[in-house]
Amino acid sequence: MSRTIQVPLTAARAAARPADRPRVRSLSLLALGLLLAFALLGPVLLGDPARQDLSRYLAAPTWDEPLGRDEFGRSVLTRLAHATRLSLVLAALSVLTALTLGATTGLLAAWRGGWVDSVLRGVSEAFVALPALLIVLLFAALATGGSMWTLYVGLALAQWVEYFRVIRARSALVLGTPAVEAARLLRLGPLHVVRRHVWPELRGTVLTLASLGMVTAILAMSTLGFVKVGLQPPRAELGLMVTEAFPHYDAAPWLVVAPVAILFLLTVGFLGLRRDEVRA
Repeated sequence: MSRTIQVPLTAARAAARPADRPRVRSLSLLALGLLLAFALLGPVLLGDPARQDLSRYLAAPTWDEPLGRDEFGRSVLTRLAHATRLSLVLAALSVLTALTLGATTGLLAAWRGGWVDSVLRGVSEAFVALPALLIVLLFAALATGGSMWTLYVGLALAQWVEYFRVIRARSALVLGTPAVEAARLLRLGPLHVVRRHVWPELRGTVLTLASLGMVTAILAMSTLGFVKVGLQPPRAELGLMVTEAFPHYDAAPWLVVAPVAILFLLTVGFLGLRRDEVRA
Protein backbone atom coordinates (compact mmCIF):
# COMPACT_ATOMS: atom_id res chain seq x y z
CA MET A 1 0.00 0.00 0.00
CA SER A 2 2.56 2.55 -1.15
CA ARG A 3 1.96 6.25 -0.83
CA THR A 4 3.31 6.75 -4.34
CA ILE A 5 1.18 4.99 -6.88
CA GLN A 6 3.35 4.13 -9.85
CA VAL A 7 2.58 1.56 -12.48
CA PRO A 8 5.95 -0.07 -13.30
CA LEU A 9 6.96 -0.23 -16.94
CA THR A 10 7.45 -3.96 -17.41
CA ALA A 11 8.95 -5.54 -20.49
CA ALA A 12 5.55 -6.84 -21.57
CA ARG A 13 3.97 -3.44 -21.19
CA ALA A 14 6.82 -1.74 -23.02
CA ALA A 15 6.37 -4.13 -25.91
CA ALA A 16 2.58 -3.73 -25.98
CA ARG A 17 1.18 -1.59 -28.77
CA PRO A 18 -1.10 1.34 -27.86
CA ALA A 19 -3.83 -0.32 -29.91
CA ASP A 20 -3.86 -3.20 -27.42
CA ARG A 21 -4.85 -1.00 -24.48
CA PRO A 22 -8.54 -0.57 -25.44
CA ARG A 23 -8.74 -4.34 -25.84
CA VAL A 24 -7.26 -4.87 -22.37
CA ARG A 25 -9.70 -2.37 -20.87
CA SER A 26 -12.60 -4.07 -22.67
CA LEU A 27 -11.61 -7.46 -21.29
CA SER A 28 -11.19 -5.94 -17.83
CA LEU A 29 -14.64 -4.36 -18.01
CA LEU A 30 -16.11 -7.68 -19.12
CA ALA A 31 -14.47 -9.57 -16.25
CA LEU A 32 -15.53 -6.95 -13.71
CA GLY A 33 -19.05 -6.91 -15.14
CA LEU A 34 -19.37 -10.67 -14.68
CA LEU A 35 -18.00 -10.45 -11.14
CA LEU A 36 -20.38 -7.59 -10.35
CA ALA A 37 -23.33 -9.60 -11.67
CA PHE A 38 -22.21 -12.57 -9.55
CA ALA A 39 -21.90 -10.32 -6.49
CA LEU A 40 -25.33 -8.72 -6.98
CA LEU A 41 -27.39 -11.69 -8.15
CA GLY A 42 -25.60 -14.51 -6.32
CA PRO A 43 -26.64 -13.56 -2.77
CA VAL A 44 -30.25 -13.11 -3.91
CA LEU A 45 -30.46 -16.42 -5.76
CA LEU A 46 -28.27 -18.62 -3.55
CA GLY A 47 -29.59 -17.72 -0.10
CA ASP A 48 -28.01 -17.68 3.36
CA PRO A 49 -24.20 -18.12 3.43
CA ALA A 50 -24.30 -19.34 7.05
CA ARG A 51 -26.70 -22.24 6.43
CA GLN A 52 -25.03 -25.47 7.53
CA ASP A 53 -25.45 -29.11 6.63
CA LEU A 54 -22.95 -31.10 8.69
CA SER A 55 -23.84 -34.28 6.83
CA ARG A 56 -22.12 -32.73 3.78
CA TYR A 57 -18.80 -32.02 5.53
CA LEU A 58 -16.19 -31.10 2.89
CA ALA A 59 -18.44 -32.43 0.15
CA ALA A 60 -16.79 -32.45 -3.27
CA PRO A 61 -18.08 -30.24 -6.11
CA THR A 62 -21.20 -31.49 -7.87
CA TRP A 63 -23.62 -30.13 -10.45
CA ASP A 64 -25.80 -28.80 -7.63
CA GLU A 65 -22.82 -27.35 -5.73
CA PRO A 66 -20.13 -26.45 -8.30
CA LEU A 67 -17.66 -25.43 -5.58
CA GLY A 68 -18.57 -28.04 -2.99
CA ARG A 69 -19.11 -27.54 0.75
CA ASP A 70 -16.76 -26.34 3.49
CA GLU A 71 -15.92 -27.85 6.89
CA PHE A 72 -19.31 -26.78 8.29
CA GLY A 73 -21.25 -28.04 5.32
CA ARG A 74 -21.85 -24.50 4.02
CA SER A 75 -22.14 -23.82 0.30
CA VAL A 76 -18.83 -22.41 -0.96
CA LEU A 77 -20.51 -20.84 -3.98
CA THR A 78 -23.02 -19.01 -1.78
CA ARG A 79 -20.34 -17.77 0.59
CA LEU A 80 -18.19 -16.69 -2.35
CA ALA A 81 -21.04 -14.60 -3.79
CA HIS A 82 -21.60 -12.84 -0.46
CA ALA A 83 -17.85 -12.34 0.06
CA THR A 84 -17.44 -10.84 -3.43
CA ARG A 85 -20.31 -8.43 -2.83
CA LEU A 86 -18.86 -7.40 0.53
CA SER A 87 -15.42 -6.74 -0.97
CA LEU A 88 -16.76 -4.70 -3.88
CA VAL A 89 -19.20 -2.62 -1.81
CA LEU A 90 -16.79 -1.88 1.02
CA ALA A 91 -13.93 -1.09 -1.38
CA ALA A 92 -16.16 1.18 -3.48
CA LEU A 93 -17.36 3.08 -0.41
CA SER A 94 -13.80 3.49 0.85
CA VAL A 95 -12.50 4.71 -2.52
CA LEU A 96 -15.44 7.10 -3.00
CA THR A 97 -14.91 8.58 0.46
CA ALA A 98 -11.14 8.87 0.00
CA LEU A 99 -11.61 10.41 -3.45
CA THR A 100 -14.13 12.97 -2.19
CA LEU A 101 -11.98 13.96 0.78
CA GLY A 102 -8.72 13.99 -1.19
CA ALA A 103 -10.15 15.87 -4.18
CA THR A 104 -11.85 18.49 -2.01
CA THR A 105 -8.79 19.18 0.11
CA GLY A 106 -6.43 19.01 -2.88
CA LEU A 107 -8.42 21.53 -4.89
CA LEU A 108 -8.78 23.76 -1.83
CA ALA A 109 -5.03 23.71 -1.17
CA ALA A 110 -4.20 24.47 -4.81
CA TRP A 111 -6.86 27.19 -5.09
CA ARG A 112 -6.26 29.06 -1.86
CA GLY A 113 -2.54 28.45 -1.27
CA GLY A 114 -0.92 30.22 1.69
CA TRP A 115 -1.66 28.94 5.17
CA VAL A 116 -4.49 26.71 3.92
CA ASP A 117 -2.07 24.85 1.67
CA SER A 118 0.53 24.64 4.46
CA VAL A 119 -1.94 23.19 6.97
CA LEU A 120 -3.34 20.61 4.55
CA ARG A 121 0.13 19.58 3.41
CA GLY A 122 1.16 19.17 7.06
CA VAL A 123 -1.82 16.90 7.73
CA SER A 124 -1.07 14.86 4.61
CA GLU A 125 2.58 14.47 5.59
CA ALA A 126 1.50 13.17 8.98
CA PHE A 127 -0.48 10.44 7.22
CA VAL A 128 2.41 9.73 4.86
CA ALA A 129 4.66 9.14 7.87
CA LEU A 130 2.47 6.20 8.89
CA PRO A 131 2.31 3.08 6.71
CA ALA A 132 -1.13 2.85 5.13
CA LEU A 133 -1.63 -0.76 6.20
CA LEU A 134 -0.82 0.24 9.78
CA ILE A 135 -3.64 2.81 9.72
CA VAL A 136 -6.11 0.18 8.52
CA LEU A 137 -4.75 -2.31 11.05
CA LEU A 138 -5.21 0.15 13.93
CA PHE A 139 -8.82 0.87 12.99
CA ALA A 140 -9.53 -2.83 12.46
CA ALA A 141 -8.05 -3.64 15.87
CA LEU A 142 -10.27 -1.00 17.50
CA ALA A 143 -13.39 -2.56 16.00
CA THR A 144 -15.56 -4.55 18.37
CA GLY A 145 -16.50 -7.89 16.85
CA GLY A 146 -15.05 -6.99 13.45
CA SER A 147 -17.14 -3.91 12.70
CA MET A 148 -17.46 -3.30 8.97
CA TRP A 149 -17.85 0.47 9.43
CA THR A 150 -14.63 0.81 11.41
CA LEU A 151 -12.78 -1.06 8.68
CA TYR A 152 -14.37 1.23 6.09
CA VAL A 153 -13.15 4.36 7.91
CA GLY A 154 -9.64 2.94 8.19
CA LEU A 155 -9.48 2.11 4.48
CA ALA A 156 -10.74 5.57 3.50
CA LEU A 157 -8.29 7.40 5.77
CA ALA A 158 -5.41 5.28 4.51
CA GLN A 159 -6.07 6.28 0.88
CA TRP A 160 -7.26 9.91 0.89
CA VAL A 161 -3.71 11.33 1.02
CA GLU A 162 -2.89 9.77 -2.36
CA TYR A 163 -5.74 11.66 -4.02
CA PHE A 164 -4.85 14.86 -2.14
CA ARG A 165 -1.21 14.93 -3.23
CA VAL A 166 -1.83 14.08 -6.88
CA ILE A 167 -4.86 16.34 -7.33
CA ARG A 168 -3.19 19.24 -5.52
CA ALA A 169 -0.11 19.01 -7.76
CA ARG A 170 -2.08 18.67 -11.02
CA SER A 171 -4.63 21.34 -10.05
CA ALA A 172 -1.91 23.86 -9.20
CA LEU A 173 -0.56 23.54 -12.74
CA VAL A 174 -3.99 23.94 -14.34
CA LEU A 175 -4.99 26.88 -12.13
CA GLY A 176 -1.90 28.78 -13.28
CA THR A 177 -2.80 28.64 -16.98
CA PRO A 178 -3.96 31.74 -18.90
CA ALA A 179 -7.37 30.16 -19.56
CA VAL A 180 -8.10 29.88 -15.84
CA GLU A 181 -6.80 33.41 -15.23
CA ALA A 182 -9.19 34.68 -17.89
CA ALA A 183 -12.09 32.80 -16.30
CA ARG A 184 -11.28 34.37 -12.96
CA LEU A 185 -11.15 37.86 -14.46
CA LEU A 186 -14.57 37.23 -16.00
CA ARG A 187 -15.79 36.09 -12.57
CA LEU A 188 -17.13 32.80 -13.92
CA GLY A 189 -16.78 31.18 -10.49
CA PRO A 190 -15.01 28.13 -9.06
CA LEU A 191 -17.60 25.66 -10.35
CA HIS A 192 -17.06 26.78 -13.94
CA VAL A 193 -13.27 26.60 -13.56
CA VAL A 194 -13.39 23.09 -12.08
CA ARG A 195 -15.90 21.80 -14.63
CA ARG A 196 -14.35 23.30 -17.77
CA HIS A 197 -10.63 23.42 -16.98
CA VAL A 198 -9.61 21.32 -13.96
CA TRP A 199 -11.75 18.19 -14.31
CA PRO A 200 -10.84 17.44 -17.97
CA GLU A 201 -7.18 17.46 -16.97
CA LEU A 202 -7.74 15.29 -13.89
CA ARG A 203 -10.24 12.78 -15.26
CA GLY A 204 -7.74 10.18 -16.50
CA THR A 205 -5.62 10.50 -13.36
CA VAL A 206 -8.60 10.16 -11.05
CA LEU A 207 -9.87 7.07 -12.87
CA THR A 208 -6.44 5.48 -12.59
CA LEU A 209 -6.20 6.32 -8.89
CA ALA A 210 -9.70 4.95 -8.27
CA SER A 211 -9.01 1.64 -10.05
CA LEU A 212 -5.77 1.16 -8.13
CA GLY A 213 -7.55 2.22 -4.93
CA MET A 214 -10.10 -0.56 -5.44
CA VAL A 215 -7.28 -3.09 -5.70
CA THR A 216 -5.63 -1.65 -2.59
CA ALA A 217 -8.84 -1.78 -0.55
CA ILE A 218 -9.80 -5.31 -1.64
CA LEU A 219 -6.34 -6.71 -0.94
CA ALA A 220 -6.15 -4.88 2.40
CA MET A 221 -9.49 -6.37 3.48
CA SER A 222 -8.46 -9.86 2.45
CA THR A 223 -5.09 -9.47 4.18
CA LEU A 224 -6.73 -8.43 7.44
CA GLY A 225 -9.24 -11.24 7.11
CA PHE A 226 -6.43 -13.69 6.44
CA VAL A 227 -4.74 -12.78 9.76
CA LYS A 228 -8.17 -12.62 11.49
CA VAL A 229 -7.85 -8.96 12.48
CA GLY A 230 -10.54 -7.47 10.26
CA LEU A 231 -14.00 -8.94 9.77
CA GLN A 232 -14.74 -11.96 11.94
CA PRO A 233 -16.43 -15.34 11.34
CA PRO A 234 -19.05 -16.40 10.42
CA ARG A 235 -19.16 -13.45 7.99
CA ALA A 236 -18.31 -14.49 4.43
CA GLU A 237 -15.13 -12.61 3.45
CA LEU A 238 -12.48 -13.62 0.91
CA GLY A 239 -9.49 -13.49 3.28
CA LEU A 240 -11.37 -15.35 5.98
CA MET A 241 -12.41 -18.02 3.49
CA VAL A 242 -8.75 -18.60 2.56
CA THR A 243 -7.75 -18.85 6.23
CA GLU A 244 -10.57 -21.24 7.10
CA ALA A 245 -9.74 -23.44 4.09
CA PHE A 246 -6.01 -23.85 4.76
CA PRO A 247 -6.33 -26.67 7.36
CA HIS A 248 -8.35 -28.69 4.82
CA TYR A 249 -6.21 -28.02 1.76
CA ASP A 250 -5.17 -31.66 1.29
CA ALA A 251 -8.73 -32.99 1.47
CA ALA A 252 -10.51 -30.10 -0.25
CA PRO A 253 -8.15 -27.87 -2.30
CA TRP A 254 -11.08 -26.19 -4.06
CA LEU A 255 -11.89 -24.32 -0.85
CA VAL A 256 -8.70 -22.26 -1.23
CA VAL A 257 -8.72 -21.98 -5.00
CA ALA A 258 -12.17 -20.35 -5.21
CA PRO A 259 -11.55 -17.18 -3.12
CA VAL A 260 -7.98 -16.82 -4.44
CA ALA A 261 -9.33 -16.94 -8.01
CA ILE A 262 -11.84 -14.19 -7.22
CA LEU A 263 -9.10 -12.02 -5.67
CA PHE A 264 -6.92 -12.58 -8.73
CA LEU A 265 -9.70 -11.67 -11.18
CA LEU A 266 -10.64 -8.56 -9.21
CA THR A 267 -7.03 -7.42 -9.07
CA VAL A 268 -6.34 -8.02 -12.77
CA GLY A 269 -9.67 -6.47 -13.75
CA PHE A 270 -9.14 -3.20 -11.91
CA LEU A 271 -5.48 -2.96 -12.91
CA GLY A 272 -6.57 -3.33 -16.53
CA LEU A 273 -8.63 -0.14 -16.24
CA ARG A 274 -5.68 2.11 -15.49
CA ARG A 275 -4.93 4.71 -18.10
CA ASP A 276 -1.53 6.17 -17.30
CA GLU A 277 1.21 6.42 -14.70
CA VAL A 278 0.42 8.42 -11.62
CA ARG A 279 3.15 9.95 -9.46
CA ALA A 280 2.74 12.12 -6.39
